[in-house]
Amino acid sequence: LFREHGFHGVGVDEIGRRVGISGPALYRHFTGKDEILATLLNEAMDKIAVETQGIFDDPHDELDFLVRHHAAFVVNNLELVAIYAHEHRSLVEPFRRMFTKRMRQHAARWERILASCYPEAEATDVVITAQAAIGLLHSVVYWPHKLLDSPDIVERLHHQVLTGVSSLASAPVGAANRG
Repeated sequence: LFREHGFHGVGVDEIGRRVGISGPALYRHFTGKDEILATLLNEAMDKIAVETQGIFDDPHDELDFLVRHHAAFVVNNLELVAIYAHEHRSLVEPFRRMFTKRMRQHAARWERILASCYPEAEATDVVITAQAAIGLLHSVVYWPHKLLDSPDIVERLHHQVLTGVSSLASAPVGAANRG
């Protein structure tokens, strides 16, 4: 419902009807729709954390795994990613603070892996590249659906992201300091 009508366009009664209970019965499980949104977004973060986790000796193998599995996650969970893309700003405190912390931890993981793969890259370039890679992956929610029906879409996304992050190997020194 959040994806179809937006967070503010959905009421508790409508959510209850969709799941087969009364709106007020939802309050036995959640404090309100704010907590439902927070739960959806946190479950998505839990899922991506699990699906992209591994133990690697080589940071390039870890990056490859992270990109491939993050790409698979967004393609296979378009509704969750779309809700995140459109509604994460609707989170209220304390849910917003907790979710923002989790997003920062996820981005920091990307940054750590990228910095390990490209130790000569400037820290600012690593942060920009991590954000760009995550943004590219999440942008699929805005793509025409026929593109996402391609049987090799995960491999194509994987290739595009790895090609983009490889620019860290040749990022101009001091680029972040130029005007």
